[in-house]
Amino acid sequence: MRRFVLAAVLGVAALAAGPALAQQKVVNVYNWSDYIDESVLEDFTKETGIKVRYDVFDSNEVLETKLLAGKTGYDVVVPSGSFLQRQIKAGVFMKLDKSKLTNLQYAWPEITKRLAVYDPGNDYAVNYMWGTTGIGYNVDMVKQRLGDIPLNTWDIVFKPEILSKLKDCGVYMLDGPEEIIPSAMRYLGLDPDSKKPEDIAKAGELLMKARPFIRKFDSSGYINALARGDICLAVGWSGDVFQAKTRAADAAKKTKKKPVLVDYVIPKEGALMWFDNFAIPKDAKNVEEALTFINYMMRPEVAAKNSNFISYANGNLASQKFIDKAVLDNPSIYPTPEVFAQLFTVTTNPQDVQRVITKTWNSFKRGK
Repeated sequence: MRRFVLAAVLGVAALAAGPALAQQKVVNVYNWSDYIDESVLEDFTKETGIKVRYDVFDSNEVLETKLLAGKTGYDVVVPSGSFLQRQIKAGVFMKLDKSKLTNLQYAWPEITKRLAVYDPGNDYAVNYMWGTTGIGYNVDMVKQRLGDIPLNTWDIVFKPEILSKLKDCGVYMLDGPEEIIPSAMRYLGLDPDSKKPEDIAKAGELLMKARPFIRKFDSSGYINALARGDICLAVGWSGDVFQAKTRAADAAKKTKKKPVLVDYVIPKEGALMWFDNFAIPKDAKNVEEALTFINYMMRPEVAAKNSNFISYANGNLASQKFIDKAVLDNPSIYPTPEVFAQLFTVTTNPQDVQRVITKTWNSFKRGK
């Protein structure tokens, strides 16, 4: 009899727990590494009851391979602009239900307008963060080797007589043809969005002259390499370099040693402006939760919290009143209007052009 009663009680408990378990909400997010204040995820779950399963990647190519293969298992992903454009054409995203994104009212019109180059009508994506591709450097090491010459120029990278002086202390470059080749074309006075094979070839020739002095091609490890003082220069993303600067300062406090001084410059010739954006894969299982997550991330206070943590500019204009002055007033993060006017964007390459770029890049990396 006791066994019967116990079984009955357990059965009722199981029935009661079943719906609760079934109703547990989840959102699966796939974002860049080192790219969010984790307390934001905790706060989101506390407020909404939606658990965040959060994975990271460190290149657009990795994300794109998963998206094109289908069945990613993710509800929110964060592609960059030119990749977003190609992926929209491939039909891997669903249109956003903007009626569920009330915080779109806080979007920065200028950023939304520039993002529309990749997402006409802004139907598929919402900007998360944006920034530039420029030059990060170790202040002391570079000054020791180059003296007091201006550093806000691509001359540092593309003139062999200058770059060669930094070979001994270590030069890293982004492993990203879509970032570096347009920058080389801009430096040469060409259209950075040119699809002409002859322009790509000229950029390749320029890059090849710099190849002997580049230690490594890397899209994430340069953050710690700069922070530790293992290298003296990296062509990289603005926010990554400022993360390196923060890590170096934190390490100095802990060890009570002289800090590694890291800084970042936007070259005066112009720099690539990139956009990382929230999008929902077409096969997402938790669409409502995905929209709730994106809308939460667009709250001005939340967007500011992430910008303060990772030192990147975001596409939320209203967030600026909550951003630390050290971030907002830094012209290398939030450029002046004059510098902003020099920033450029590039569009997705047709397959035949992409093959030329890939071949040029691989030759550059091999040095032959």
